[in-house]
Amino acid sequence: MDSPTVEPVTAMPEVSPEAIEGTSENGAAMEEYYKLQRELLIGSLVVSLVIFLSVWAAYSLNTALSYLLGALVGIVYLRMLAKDVATLGNGKQQLSKTRLALFVAIFLIGARVQQLELLPIILGFLTYKAALIFHTLRAIAKPNP
Repeated sequence: MDSPTVEPVTAMPEVSPEAIEGTSENGAAMEEYYKLQRELLIGSLVVSLVIFLSVWAAYSLNTALSYLLGALVGIVYLRMLAKDVATLGNGKQQLSKTRLALFVAIFLIGARVQQLELLPIILGFLTYKAALIFHTLRAIAKPNP
């Protein structure tokens, strides 16, 4: 009975230059995405702190803390959204809906707790959008190389 012979593999499989090029383009695009993500998170933090101090000076500490709570939850929401978007192409076809629970929870907490004010919480939550608007305006104003 003849036994099959197995030849040893002596060379590494060839990788096409197109595959390597696609990987580097993907890596560069993801690096640019992570840079944008950091920029938006830092911008949201800065805008939130400036508005928090302004609200504290103009209104009461209670109102300012309600705003700050909403702003921090908005930043967490933005971070969750960014992570979800980063994994979108890797076998994932749609975004998850768990972020909505975060907004509903902060809304319910704001409505139930007597010391918190609902309107500043909601406006604080929406503060992350200011960083998105600033980034968009800056991208429009900056000429493409």
